[in-house]
Amino acid sequence: MNSNTLKQSPLHNEHVVAGAKFAEFGGWNMPLNYSSGTLAEHMACRQGAAMFDVSHLGTVRVTGPDSQSCLNSAFTNDLGKIGPGRAQYTHLLDAVDASVVDDIIVWWVSPDRFDVMPNASNTDRIVSVLGGVDVTSTRAVIAVQGPTSRVIVARVSPDAGAVAHFGVTEFVWNGAVCVAAGTGYTGEVGLELAVPNDVAPAMWQALVAAGATPAGLGARDTLRLEAALPLHGHELGAGITSLQAGLSWVVSWTKGDFIGRLALMAERDAGIARRLRAFVTEGRRPPRAGQSVLVDGVVVGELTSGNYSPIRECGIALGFVPPDIEIGATVQLDVRGTTVDAVVVKPPFVTATRS
Repeated sequence: MNSNTLKQSPLHNEHVVAGAKFAEFGGWNMPLNYSSGTLAEHMACRQGAAMFDVSHLGTVRVTGPDSQSCLNSAFTNDLGKIGPGRAQYTHLLDAVDASVVDDIIVWWVSPDRFDVMPNASNTDRIVSVLGGVDVTSTRAVIAVQGPTSRVIVARVSPDAGAVAHFGVTEFVWNGAVCVAAGTGYTGEVGLELAVPNDVAPAMWQALVAAGATPAGLGARDTLRLEAALPLHGHELGAGITSLQAGLSWVVSWTKGDFIGRLALMAERDAGIARRLRAFVTEGRRPPRAGQSVLVDGVVVGELTSGNYSPIRECGIALGFVPPDIEIGATVQLDVRGTTVDAVVVKPPFVTATRS
């Protein structure tokens, strides 16, 4: 896709000034990394606080007295487990085969307002299912992640910095109403700030001045892989169900009907044919998505994500294999024509800080 046809974040000029290298993400021209490089940005998040422009993610606003029931009848998780001022991770399934159409964070902002956060390429589909209003173009979303993230955000806005893990709160900054959520996708403690376009560049600059390190989506991907968090289009997507991905906890069987429930129940009762596993290899050569997993020379599965782990200093990967391949087993990976051993481990690869 030509860069001239890609959507741009409200923070695009901030990234240009900072010397960012750009790449296409879900139809958006987004920063891949800055001059310090992905490795340094990764370590900044693990050791202090990094901030990521994730404005390419969608925001679909669903309002009104029937909002909760509308979302509950569509998504797998049960909003009845939480309440206003909280966030929830959930899935939207295909009605026929129960594959994950999208994995979504729902911000329950106020009693009759939900901000549904789909992956960038799925925003239109979410609107077609839920209704609501696509407000993506009205705001930037800045994810501040890492052990010192709350301290740094509190220097800019004490109210935003005080938001609890998976909490949601509105706050006012420079005269604009913003939303802070204790969410993110790095495995680290952190926050995501939805900031109206007209004050978003000033917010970005204030966070830099407060001590946050700008980081691109390259580091966000290596961080989420170390945390063994699934990525839509890799560990979730067409042909992949919540159960295969090891995410049965995101499915409420007791709340009533939701899209894809019958198909998912049939898979649950029959037993899954494959499941997502985590693999560790020796050495610095990274495994990659699409490479085969073998047992005794026979291909039994395929990697969905793979990279070098800056923290473990070895190769790590996620992939689907038969369910009888247990944690502790040794398999082989076809890494560019060379067979290397990999051990199946319990995720995550890195245990990050929590608060």
